[in-house]
Amino acid sequence: MNTFAANKQYMRAFLFDLNGTMIHDMEFHTRAWMHLMNNDLGGNFTWDEVKAQMYGKNPEVLVRMFGADRFTEREMKELSFEKERRYQQEFLPHLALLPGLHEFLEKAHKAGIVMGIGSAAIPFNIDFVLDNLNIRHYFKAIVSADDVTISKPHPETYLSLAKLLEVEPSDCVVFEDVPKGAEAALNAGMQAVILTTTHQKHEFDELPNVIHFADDFTGEFFDELVT
Repeated sequence: MNTFAANKQYMRAFLFDLNGTMIHDMEFHTRAWMHLMNNDLGGNFTWDEVKAQMYGKNPEVLVRMFGADRFTEREMKELSFEKERRYQQEFLPHLALLPGLHEFLEKAHKAGIVMGIGSAAIPFNIDFVLDNLNIRHYFKAIVSADDVTISKPHPETYLSLAKLLEVEPSDCVVFEDVPKGAEAALNAGMQAVILTTTHQKHEFDELPNVIHFADDFTGEFFDELVT
């Protein structure tokens, strides 16, 4: 029996990653990191090297790329904000939800499915998206980088979000775009839908909780989720 089909009637919550899942912006994040790391900090990293390390909190990215002793906590915080400032400035003219997502959020909201955001982004970036797109009202809870101790693929982000939404992990469907995020959902006991904005299907082969792949939020699969 298909596990998702069996559990669909009990589905109560949709949990969304943000960057790369709700908006197609990972290229802009990579570009901002590349400029900061190579031009400002003297690195010599390739695009693929940076892309592979872009998960978790910003200070964790800096530690993975430059080592644990290169920056103080204060310096990493300042660098994180500078990276996000550059990202926002360049991405703002392109800011838009993935196709079909606004309609999907509206249908889910009307169907009584509670929704939340679980992201490794800092509140500065989450607010940038929610307020510029005027979609904050769809989400009853938000867990940001500032709200967790251990980043994805640890389940803390999604377990904390489920607790805030007052739902069981098994009643949640997570929407993600990266393997580490899908792994976090697996570790939280949740199924995952993957938006293929930045990673290919084969990169998720070892994750049995992935139930669907899609380029965006259009199509029969998403219609059936909220009917």
